Amino acid sequence: MKQLEVKIMGQGYLLGCPEGGEERLQQAVQRVDAAMCKIRDAGKIKARDRIAVLAALNMAFELTEPQRTAAPADDAAAAASGDAPALSVAEQATLGALLGRLDEALSDDGRLL
Repeated sequence: MKQLEVKIMGQGYLLGCPEGGEERLQQAVQRVDAAMCKIRDAGKIKARDRIAVLAALNMAFELTEPQRTAAPADDAAAAASGDAPALSVAEQATLGALLGRLDEALSDDGRLL
């Protein structure tokens, strides 16, 4: 297993990553970082652990939304407007598994983040 150093909200983490999964892990880190920074930048919550929990809940909630059926033209329009298309069931399962692995790796030091 390869180790990858990443930053989330400016703090560095060393995460285990299977060979060939570096790009997917970086994408997941970018999503988590963006979600946490959005909550932090709203200015109401300052504690990193609370920000992390809210970001995790928001992402989990998004994963449980019913899938919309979009035509390729709709996906192109969504991409052009900045809205990402809904994740497939397989993508949701993969992301859920990755989030679980991240939670497990981050919980080793006794701090959520």
